[in-house]
Amino acid sequence: MSDVWSSRADAFRSSEPHRAGEDLDLVVEWCEPEEGVKVLDVATGGGHVARRLREAGCEVVTVDPAPGMKPDVVGRAEHLPFEDGSFDVVVCRIAAHHFPDIEAAVAEMARVSERLLVIDDLLFDGEGVEEAHRLRDPTHVRSYTEDEWRELVVANGFEVEQVEIFGRRLALEPWLDRVEVPPEDRPRILELLADATEGETVRMPVIVLQARKSQS
Repeated sequence: MSDVWSSRADAFRSSEPHRAGEDLDLVVEWCEPEEGVKVLDVATGGGHVARRLREAGCEVVTVDPAPGMKPDVVGRAEHLPFEDGSFDVVVCRIAAHHFPDIEAAVAEMARVSERLLVIDDLLFDGEGVEEAHRLRDPTHVRSYTEDEWRELVVANGFEVEQVEIFGRRLALEPWLDRVEVPPEDRPRILELLADATEGETVRMPVIVLQARKSQS
């Protein structure tokens, strides 16, 4: 998978939904950034979260399995090469639906966070949409519901403090082009997304969750 993502690095650095958005603004706010806060940005991708947090004074380490994304550390979310409680905040944006083992990934993120987890990802929107995601991009594993995210973080010793869902819409063709979907696969993807498509856009809701390490 890392080789695939290295080849996509430039496309995701320039991708408008990744470079900006209300969800990105909220992620940064919920990381509670200030001078000297230590943050781990898991599956950093184009590095958009890291850039914003560094601008806010945080000390940010980025990790990603794809060398082409130019992370500080090459590694997978399921095996983070850091000591327990190494960071004040661990953040992960628009990436968790690619993790082969979500339970292991969340456990690792919780392990290395001393205070906060902030997660932003695609929200589960039905099995047909999931099939469309996998056909568009075979590295897509699964999106999760709000209840599933709550259970995952609570199971790892964190208490959910805030959740917000954004009912965003993406331009359909750029979304397909970003991962170079072959022409022969596009009709089936559009068929699967029929209920989520409106004009030249597709519904692509995201969930943003902030959780704090339990003191009990």
